[in-house]
Amino acid sequence: MSPHVHTLARHFLSLAIVFSFASTAFADQGFTLAHHELSGGVHALLGPSGARSYQNHGLNANFGIIDTAEGAVLIDSGASQQGARLLEAEASRLTAKPVRWVINTGAQDHRWLGNDYFRNRGAEVIAHTLTAATQQRNAHAQLDSLRPVLKERLDDTEPVTANRLLEGAHTTLNLGGRQIEVHYFADAHFPGDVVVWLPEERILFAGDHVYVDRLLGILPQSNAETWLSAFEALMALGPDRIVPGHGSVSDLARAQADTGDYLAFIVNGVKPLAEDMVGVDAAVAQLGDAPQFARLANYEELHRGNVSQAYLRLEAAQ
Repeated sequence: MSPHVHTLARHFLSLAIVFSFASTAFADQGFTLAHHELSGGVHALLGPSGARSYQNHGLNANFGIIDTAEGAVLIDSGASQQGARLLEAEASRLTAKPVRWVINTGAQDHRWLGNDYFRNRGAEVIAHTLTAATQQRNAHAQLDSLRPVLKERLDDTEPVTANRLLEGAHTTLNLGGRQIEVHYFADAHFPGDVVVWLPEERILFAGDHVYVDRLLGILPQSNAETWLSAFEALMALGPDRIVPGHGSVSDLARAQADTGDYLAFIVNGVKPLAEDMVGVDAAVAQLGDAPQFARLANYEELHRGNVSQAYLRLEAAQ
């Protein structure tokens, strides 16, 4: 066998090992992410809509993989070192290339706690300065919350933020020949949430700005009023396909029905009550029944709490 042929044989054997590892990694852990190819080399990985669990590695969210000439772009890095390895395996399976770049869309645990794993492997991790600041503020509380769920699967996970920080409302990146835009519109589910927009493909990775199939959660860190403004701004981009932070791949109409209409209901209902300072109990009593959204998963568990959190923030702003 000539040296050239021998080298090629070793190359293909290495690829075979990578593909074998990638295709079995999730199965070995008893967990899979649903895969959708949205366009040539643009992939969505959809996690379960339920809570974080030991079995799902805290990957109860959606992620993205973009194939480029120079490597893979991963959108959000998972909730742990182990979760990051699983996402890396999927990137290897889908692109046969290493993850060269990671973009964080937000500050919730499964959006960024895998950053350290990828930085240690030489990837450039990219985030908005506002996103990174929120990550730092919430890091230890998030690790404390995850520990009872992920147990030893959280071992070696370090809360490391991006090594490339973006400023301003809009940044255009050229990563491996792909034009990728990062937009910060306003604080949403968490302060500093961003979207990743592929203008040529008209595909939007919306992060936690958009929830489909399940009710969104308004947390103490959330700002329903600015979240609604951010949602309206991302809709103005006119995407053909939307990968929400949670739920199935969507179009504009579905995103509006499952997220935009609900945020408008909350803001338009709660704001006048907060201005009149009627009290949180009165606000929940008045708005706590919204049957038009009862079709969404988690409605019973989340809706009344969403009204309460939105009211408390808007009343405090008076």
